[in-house]
Amino acid sequence: MPGVDQSISILLNQIIHESHLLALSGGFPLQVSLDYGTISPMRRWFFFFLSIAIGFGLGLYYGWVINPVKYIDITPAALREDYRTDYVLMVAEAFQADSDLDLAVRRLAVFGETPPGEVVRQAMIFAARAPYADSDQILLSQLASALQAWNPGASPP
Repeated sequence: MPGVDQSISILLNQIIHESHLLALSGGFPLQVSLDYGTISPMRRWFFFFLSIAIGFGLGLYYGWVINPVKYIDITPAALREDYRTDYVLMVAEAFQADSDLDLAVRRLAVFGETPPGEVVRQAMIFAARAPYADSDQILLSQLASALQAWNPGASPP
């Protein structure tokens, strides 16, 4: 019956054209037809920012709930050389503020078997190579000088 086949074909073409959805063939989508000219610019911006917000929310959910960061206790000895130097510089600044050499030595003890004087010497070498401020280099040299006179068995006065 050519009339029925033709009317079904016309009806299907109207449905596809009017709804701007999927053209179906055997139940599988073939093509998406969207007319972006009929969507207002405000509505496009709304959906754009809505998509960004949903993606941001899903990313936070994934990072905080599904696969959060696992914190591992590490020492400053595992840091890169520039961060180790920054750590030693912070110890030198704390030493300048409180003049407690034993505390400074305990803070430098996190570097393991390396003697505190050697840790400061390595930091001074890196600070000279990677141009740290002169005031920072002076702090490191003051800590190194104090460590040269340090006697680990002596009790504080």
